[in-house]
Amino acid sequence: MTGKTKTNVQIDGRNFTVIGDGSEKYIHSLAAYVDKKIKEMVNKNNKLSSSMAAILAALNIADELYKALDELESLKSKSKAPMENYENILNQLKEMQNKNEELAMESNMYKDELLNMKRENERLNREIEDYINAMELKEKELKDSQNTIKKLQDKVYDSQLQIIEIKKELEEALKLYDKEKNIFNKEEV
Repeated sequence: MTGKTKTNVQIDGRNFTVIGDGSEKYIHSLAAYVDKKIKEMVNKNNKLSSSMAAILAALNIADELYKALDELESLKSKSKAPMENYENILNQLKEMQNKNEELAMESNMYKDELLNMKRENERLNREIEDYINAMELKEKELKDSQNTIKKLQDKVYDSQLQIIEIKKELEEALKLYDKEKNIFNKEEV
């Protein structure tokens, strides 16, 4: 009898020697459970003999066993479909992983494209800024040139006025000269 364990237990106040495949601890826990069920029967009805309490406890334990077996069968049948679908689910998982990898590569491609677009946008913005600065410089130069032109026009105007004045003075001087010349010419005659 290899692998069998011989254990002394107490159930309902009586000693039993149990030989089983389980460990000593396991056998003691089974005996404690049976003892507890018998005590529950006696507590519910203290007129029961120990054999009747043991039979009712056994009946309740059998009921628990049948319910547990039914639940086990139910769980087995519920788990059967997913287990039969396991290969299909694995294939779907592989497909999803492949799709996920493709999407990750596509995402990286779009990220790179977006990064390049941002760089190009920054370059264009710098170029626009350079053009704006150059335009502002040209506008300043134009304004300075317009101011210089205005000043020169004012000087030309002033010079023209001076020329007109000088011309008038010259005409008056010429008239005076002509008069004096006429006067000298009349005196000579």
